Amino acid sequence: MFYETEKNDHGLARPPFKSIAVPRPIGWISTLDADGKPNLAPYSQFTNLTFDPPYVLISINTTPEYKRKDTTNNIERTGEFVHNMVTYELMEKMNITAAPFPPGVDEFEAAGLTKAESVLVKPYRVAESPVQLECKHVQTIRLPGTSSVGSADIIIGKVVGVHIKDEVIGPDGKLDMLKIKPLARMGYSDYTYVDKIFTITPSDAAGDEGDRSLGLEGATGAFNK
Repeated sequence: MFYETEKNDHGLARPPFKSIAVPRPIGWISTLDADGKPNLAPYSQFTNLTFDPPYVLISINTTPEYKRKDTTNNIERTGEFVHNMVTYELMEKMNITAAPFPPGVDEFEAAGLTKAESVLVKPYRVAESPVQLECKHVQTIRLPGTSSVGSADIIIGKVVGVHIKDEVIGPDGKLDMLKIKPLARMGYSDYTYVDKIFTITPSDAAGDEGDRSLGLEGATGAFNK
């Protein structure tokens, strides 16, 4: 099949586009509003950008009323946020924080989550999460949409601090993803989690260009020797 996105003439019962770039890690973003009240919400259009220094990106759509989400406002006003990794074990609590609570509601309390103090930023971390990234706001890019919910704020943050629980670090020094079971968004209301891992060695089909695995693993300064 083929369809033009402007016509949206795919003829399927459900729109397919958001089911194509999958699975997507969930940005479980904690912030503080201008009065210091905590906010916590998940966003499935989230990814890392680079590693030296590390940056992350969150895409946050506006509301049907063309209003920016609380997370967007909080990040731009305070310049800080925390990403908390969502696991299979935490999916129900994550789902609670996705509800459209009015401004000022503490989603930590609504979902029964524990606040943990951060080190370099003010927003709280989700104590139950095995991995948290403390971030500073770098830039916002506004993407116009053809509808209110199609408009989006692309928020780029610099990771200034990383928290990893010792119990999810394996004896080989790698994060044990089979133990963590990170949750990921598929299309529609479907999700998945990591339950299988395999390794692919970088190909040398184009000739020996050095240890490309250093870049693939995000080895800081690997190519500045």
